[in-house]
Amino acid sequence: MAARLALGLVGVGRIGVLHARTLLALDDVSLTVADADSGRARKVAAELGIQAAETPEELVAGGVDGLVIATATAGHAPLVRLAADASLPVFCEKPVALDLPTMDALVTAADATGILVQVGFQRRFDAGYRTLRDAVTNGSVGRILAMRAATHDPYPPAEEYLAASGGIFRDLHIHDFDAIRFVSGDEIVEVYADGSALETPWLDKYDDVDVAAAILRLAGGGLVILSGTRHDPLGYDVRLELFGTKDSLVAGLDERTPLAGRQGPAYRDFWDRFEPAYRAELEAFVTSIRSGEKSACSLEEARSALRVALAADRSLAEHRPVALAQAPPNG
Repeated sequence: MAARLALGLVGVGRIGVLHARTLLALDDVSLTVADADSGRARKVAAELGIQAAETPEELVAGGVDGLVIATATAGHAPLVRLAADASLPVFCEKPVALDLPTMDALVTAADATGILVQVGFQRRFDAGYRTLRDAVTNGSVGRILAMRAATHDPYPPAEEYLAASGGIFRDLHIHDFDAIRFVSGDEIVEVYADGSALETPWLDKYDDVDVAAAILRLAGGGLVILSGTRHDPLGYDVRLELFGTKDSLVAGLDERTPLAGRQGPAYRDFWDRFEPAYRAELEAFVTSIRSGEKSACSLEEARSALRVALAADRSLAEHRPVALAQAPPNG
């Protein structure tokens, strides 16, 4: 029987509570929670029948075997640093940071202590995305000619969230950038991005958009067409299509895909669409702690996705293609 694993979770908003329930369903895992709002942490802890700490620092000092970070983005980097200082394995939601200097400092800190860091790009654990990756790896799809990626939210998050999110490319499409790299096994070397604030005009004051599009060039020569919206009247639509010289495949197209003519109820949100993947990524984190296996998604992988997002931001601002080598070093 596996030794009991004591985990701490910081951030008990929507995704944090879902992560907490997932972790508590795993064998021989106990959980303590903390939040910037200590009252909310105590309330959630009481509902789940677990303990709450007053602060993340108190949680870590109390003795845990690993840390799960599910706070707003601004809290990610300080909490990864807290875990590194305590030599604790850490799972952190994306994006870990919004600029490269912060990310690079975290990579250095994690490397110095040798801790396990897993970043929450859950699409790596989705069965459809893994099928596409396997087709690339085993050669059955042939050479990649083109890919089409789409992430369409049913409605935008609250203004408070979007104001600090880093914008649509660092918040929403960073998932696509990671998934494209994961599936293709290739690097994105150039981005040509555009966007508009059509249905959420107040996004203009944050230099953000609610409709985005981009063309990405892979190192191997293949092209990727990307689309994203913060408004989809039919539901939550996330797909990745792969076109090769031998085969064509798609992840995310089924009876629940929110398109006219589909038979089942449309996916409502990210959890409805990716619940098995969210569960699998936390299972992988726990397994990595126990077995010493390498991270399923390292800080270096997250850094690569961030570089693409920064290049997309620059392309949007300057209305021109941007090579990854030209992405601003300071974000």
